Order: sequence, then structure tokens, then C-alpha cells
Amino acid sequence: MMMRKQVLLFVVSLLCICLGLVGMYFLPPVHDRLAWRVEEWSLRLGYLVNPPAKAVFMPTEQGLLAPQVTRISAASPTAPAISTPTPPDVIVSNEAIPPSPTAGPATPTAAPLPEKVTLTGVIYEDQHGRWNYCAPANLAMALSFWGWKGNRDVVGPALKPEEKDKNVMPYEMVDYIESQTHLRAALRVGGDLDLLRRFLAAGYPVLVEKGTYLHDLTGVVSWMGHYQVVTGYDDAGSNDSGGYFITQDSFIEADHQVSYDEMERGWRAFNYTYIIVYPADREVEVMALLGPDADETTNFQNAALKASNEIYGLSGIDHYFAWFNRGSSLVALQDYGGAAVAYDETFKVYNDIPESERPWRMLWYQTGPYFAYYGVGRYYDLLYLADGTLQAMQGEKNLEESYYWRGMARAATGDQAGAIEDFRASLLYHPEFEPALYQLRLLGAE
Repeated sequence: MMMRKQVLLFVVSLLCICLGLVGMYFLPPVHDRLAWRVEEWSLRLGYLVNPPAKAVFMPTEQGLLAPQVTRISAASPTAPAISTPTPPDVIVSNEAIPPSPTAGPATPTAAPLPEKVTLTGVIYEDQHGRWNYCAPANLAMALSFWGWKGNRDVVGPALKPEEKDKNVMPYEMVDYIESQTHLRAALRVGGDLDLLRRFLAAGYPVLVEKGTYLHDLTGVVSWMGHYQVVTGYDDAGSNDSGGYFITQDSFIEADHQVSYDEMERGWRAFNYTYIIVYPADREVEVMALLGPDADETTNFQNAALKASNEIYGLSGIDHYFAWFNRGSSLVALQDYGGAAVAYDETFKVYNDIPESERPWRMLWYQTGPYFAYYGVGRYYDLLYLADGTLQAMQGEKNLEESYYWRGMARAATGDQAGAIEDFRASLLYHPEFEPALYQLRLLGAE
């Protein structure tokens, strides 16, 4: 009897200690210090049990369903690099093979550029000590060059209403610039190294979106998206590296040197996307520097041509990015049929990339395949792709776009309850996300 009481006392004491430790963990001073450690070990365990790079997507509906025109609501999330989502009826193309390499558009004729340019005036900010603060830090730096007085914590709540949101889209940054500051912004794709040098020489820093390999929260080196503010270049370079750009890298350091080759390879992962921030009274000069790409439709056409040309000359992961870029540019041109075919090829190439190099986070940052498959009525491919993207994540699955598009697929296939659940999940990770609110209104489930 005495032994039984001692065991019971021990169990009760152990339970009290555990409850006390749990309660202590949730005290704000303790939780703030330890939460990221707990998440780190949770992610490490999840990645060990279910490595996300192993997951592959194989489209199943091509050839089974004839391409059909599906009208995409203007309340849908903005398509890649489009500043205003107003898609008309979809143009359908079944072109499986891109056109053969063709000379691209001529760049604006100008005086020879200086060999070296260094712009000063950007106030450096790092992204550390916050969750996924690359975008707020870089946008704050880009704005600071033009005299804006805020910092990353001013723009952060607007760009990331849910602090653990995995990604901020370029169009969200442009929306902030044009609605919350006195400045303007030009968002374009298909850039090149000469364009960067041309804008820098004219006195404009350039905000670029790139892919890179960095240590993630688990300590593993893996591919992820990253913003940088480019503030200078040196054609002569140093040592044997050749020319390089000077970047303000929120993850690494201020005045970080990036070789021309490294810049091109990383930038390719995001269709060579760039943002020029400028005062309103300098718009004529910015458009002149853009040349033919001042017109957005022409810009997307040029980017599609550039991707088509690169498909023929690249291999491995660069070949994957070239196919993906072609799909993204065709989505921007509302050729959803042609884009779907390009993405089908993209996923085939992905499966041949070594697992250690696979950009498995791609759909955290770019949602073109969702637009394309929905646009041609391939709802089950859309459903499997969005669901696979969410399931491959460990920890919190905070990707509002993937929930939104899975909801769109569920609604299109008759699963109204599942669609409502996904649209509401989207709002958990991006409160007031208008596309999700719009769909809930349509379903009478606000």
C-alpha cells in the first residue's frame, strides 16, 4: 500500500513539474527566447522523417482533358509580375516546343557606361531577429535611398500581416510603395546584366528577386528565394572573379559582392524580376531607360522569348528555371494553355535534378502553375499540386496562396465545404486577403 502511494505521489509530482515547465514556456519572456528553437528542432525532425526534396509532382491531366477557356476572377491573386489582375477570357495555346532561338529586342542606344559605379545613400538593414523579414528589410533599404524615413518594422506589418508568412510577392511591395509612400515603382521581368548596369549608372538602385542556397532554419543548405538591393558594379572586378555587382544583402552583409555570373544564375530563378523605385517626377527618364520594356505586354513577350532561347542552351536546374520562366511569362500574357504545357515540361525536368539541388520551395514564391492549370480547367492537377506544396512543408503551413488555389480547385470539383475551409485557412495566414474574402462571399460563407 505504501509503495502504491509513493508511486502515485511520484507521478503527481512529475505531472506538476511538466505542467509548470509548459506554463513557464508560454510566459512571454521565455517563449520569445525559446519558440524559434522549438520550431527549429521540430523542422529538423520533420525534414528527417519526410524530406521535402523527395516529393515530386507528375501532371496527370494533359492529353486527358481538351484545353478549355476558364475565366479567372479579377479577385484572384495577381499573376506573376502583373501589376493589376484584370484577365479577360484566356487565350489557349497547345505549343509544346518553344520557338527556336531568336535574337531579342535591341537595348536602348546610349553612351558607353562607366567601368565602375557605386551609389551611396541606402541605409543598410538586416533581416535577422524577425520571421522571414527579407522583403521588409530590402524594401526599406530601397526606399531609404530616396529619403524615406521608415525602416523594416514600419513596412513589415503591412507586407506581412501574419508575421510567419513565408513570402512577400513583388506586386505586394509595389502596392506598398505606390499607396503608402510618395514614390513610384516599375515592376518588370526578363532583365539582364546590362540593364542593371544601365540603371545604376543613371543613379537608380535596383531591387531584384533571386534564388540562392543558404542555411535554412534547420541548418541545412538548401535553395530559397531572396531579395537584394543592387547599388553598384565594377566591370574590372578583383582577383580572378571578373566583374561583380555591389549588393545590400539583408541576410549576409552590406556592400556584398556578387559576381556577374552568380547574379545571372540566381536571378534566372525568378524570371529576372526587378523593381525600380523612383520619384514621380522622374518617370519619363525611367521609362526611357526601360526602352521597349516600358510597355508591360512587350516586356512579358520579351521575357517569354528570352526563356525560350535559354531552354535550348541550358541543362539541370537552369533548364528547369528556363521552362518555369516561359510558363510564368505566358501566364502574364494570359496564354494559360501554352503556360500549362511549359509547366508540364518544368516538372519533368525537376524530377531529374539531384535532390540536394532541387528548388523545392519554388511554389512558396511563384504561383504561375496554379493560374495555368486553373485557366485550362485542369482542376485535379491544380488540387494535387497545391496540396503537395502544403504537405511538403514542415511546421506551420503558412502559404495563403496555396490554400487559396487548393480552395479554387475544390470549388471547381464540387467540394464546397473543402473550398470554404481552405479560403478560411488562407485568411489565417494573410488576414484581409481579398481573393479569399471574395470567394467566401461568392459561397455565402463570410
